[in-house]
Amino acid sequence: METVHDKGAKASGGSDDPTPSEPIWNPPARVRARVADRPRHRVDLKALFGLASGGWAWSIAAKAAVAMSSSFGLAVLLFGPRVATLAALGSMTVLYERETPYRYRSVALALVGLGFVACVSVGSLTAFNPWLAAVSIGVVAGVVTWLCQALRVDRPGPLFFVLVCAISTIAPGGPADVPLHALVAALGAGVGWGVSMAEGLMRSRHPEHRAVADAFRQLAALLRAIGTPRLDHVQHEASIAVARAWRIVLLSQSRGYRDSPPAARLRALLRWVSDIHLAATDVSLSRTEQLPPVAADFAEALAVAVGKPEQTPDEGELDELRKGLRPRSLEARLYSRLGRAAQAARRSEHEPEGHGLKLHDAPYPPLLQSLRSSLLAGSLIRPTALRMGITVALAGLAGLALGIDRFYWISITATAVLQAGNVVLTVNRSVQRALGTLIGVVIGALVLSAPLPLTATVPMAACFMGLTQLVVPRNFFYASICLTPMALILAHTADPNPVEQLAQARILDTVLGSVAGMAGAVLLWRRAAAARLPQTVVDVLDTTRTVLLAVLDPEVEPGPARTYRLRRDLRSALVSLRGVYDSAIGDVPRASTTRPLWPVVVAAQRAGYLALAALALEKPPPASQITLQRLDLAFDELISALQERRTPRLGALPRLVDYPRINMELRALSSAMRTAVAQDERTAEREHERRAQRERHRAQEEVDADL
Repeated sequence: METVHDKGAKASGGSDDPTPSEPIWNPPARVRARVADRPRHRVDLKALFGLASGGWAWSIAAKAAVAMSSSFGLAVLLFGPRVATLAALGSMTVLYERETPYRYRSVALALVGLGFVACVSVGSLTAFNPWLAAVSIGVVAGVVTWLCQALRVDRPGPLFFVLVCAISTIAPGGPADVPLHALVAALGAGVGWGVSMAEGLMRSRHPEHRAVADAFRQLAALLRAIGTPRLDHVQHEASIAVARAWRIVLLSQSRGYRDSPPAARLRALLRWVSDIHLAATDVSLSRTEQLPPVAADFAEALAVAVGKPEQTPDEGELDELRKGLRPRSLEARLYSRLGRAAQAARRSEHEPEGHGLKLHDAPYPPLLQSLRSSLLAGSLIRPTALRMGITVALAGLAGLALGIDRFYWISITATAVLQAGNVVLTVNRSVQRALGTLIGVVIGALVLSAPLPLTATVPMAACFMGLTQLVVPRNFFYASICLTPMALILAHTADPNPVEQLAQARILDTVLGSVAGMAGAVLLWRRAAAARLPQTVVDVLDTTRTVLLAVLDPEVEPGPARTYRLRRDLRSALVSLRGVYDSAIGDVPRASTTRPLWPVVVAAQRAGYLALAALALEKPPPASQITLQRLDLAFDELISALQERRTPRLGALPRLVDYPRINMELRALSSAMRTAVAQDERTAEREHERRAQRERHRAQEEVDADL
């Protein structure tokens, strides 16, 4: 059977390249692939009310409804309806860690549950003083935002931590009842843990299989995007999918499982999807025509074969595509890897590589290292957490100053809208939240005005929570419509009040919270992403240089462990670059200074992906030492120009005969930087002229006043 190699490993034989003893044929690059239109974040009807691409979240919706109804009903029976709300919210642990392997998820969800208990304890301890409670909710929002981002806890992120903390401030009782509130929240968290883990009894390896299958599907989308204007965007999405699959598969490698044949098969498939992605990158940047649809359909079929080996497509379907191709062409290499991936998928099991299999990486980085790196000056996590904490605290304090009793809803709304990210997305989310709440309040008031027994109220709240999770991936506006009745039901159960008064207060609190969230996004660290963008491009170029020098150096061949680290670090830097740019481009009104950098970002990304593709070759063609030195100097000049915000004085690039597209992208990068600097200079001149004109007007007004 075939030996399975970990990601980045260079096999000693059995290469997937058509002729491993010779370099891959690289055609001369005469035409550069078209640069995609830059991302655009807008406040318009489509952004507010249109549905995002993707499917409906049926599975998580059902889990959320089951977890809430079970925990809510159990807490009502054991502790009474007024504190049962804490159990219902505590059960929302089921919304976290949806994609991770069950072994890792069991520990992660337990920590999330402990976090809920801690937040409930903080809210209950500060409930005696509303001003202190408002500050404590803000502190919880800031700290949890930091922890969620530093530890890569996916959405809903800090929202439900803030929600349980806020609701606990109105739970009946005093400091003596804090243990009771914590116990109720722990009960709900335990129910959510059980519902989330229940699926593992039937499909214990489903998360890993789904992640690899999603990577193949995104690869199919990349193959369809070759030769189209959306190439750069789909390339980024494919890279994210591959990186996510590697993380999830790595998290699943427990001591007893990683040496098993099924685990070896899954790693083999993941290696192939990673290598096919890089081969597709080479093809995408060397042609302007679309590939035949058979290639993308074949990749889609491989996604199904991850979990169903018997449905693996026949590699003979690719024979028609190979006709007329040079044996060592980039397209032939791509189709060869697709065929080899099908051979790996057809086997239900693979022989493991032996006891003590090395994966060249830890399943997850050390905890303290992740927290420490999130506090560094170049990290976006620190300003994001500070923005969240300060805004939520001030929003609650402002509500108290205005005499609003339910100030905590202002804090909760501010938390929800600030999770959008940049200014434009925050404005969209604020409008969606306000409009959705107006409609949801009407629905909630109608539900509460009917004399429903508690046995009907519990499943009603669970149904609204399920509907919220069903639609929230597609549009936050429709999710807000469903979320508001659920929140009204829980708030009315915890603190019964007249329905009309509760509905009016909910509308006012939502509007104030939305305004507070927008103000926080505009006033606090608005340019954090834009200020870090040049340094992020520098990081990509520096890592790309390291990879290229390692690939081209004829005297040093990186081993499997170093190859894996190089590939991991560069892919992570490329994904981070696009994320920072997407955040910066929505930080209006200063986003105009970021827009000219889009061609720079694209050229840097393409150079990085081409370096990754070269790293994936078994025997990449080397370069002379003089060429390596000149290449190093060229990267030095590009990096210095970015840091100093000046036009690069690049001169003649070293000629990389075997890698012509890398030369092309470096030239494009230099040209894009020159254009961006020129636009910055023109913008600075116009700003200087406007300031001078304002000064002249002011001076003239003073003269007129004297006369």
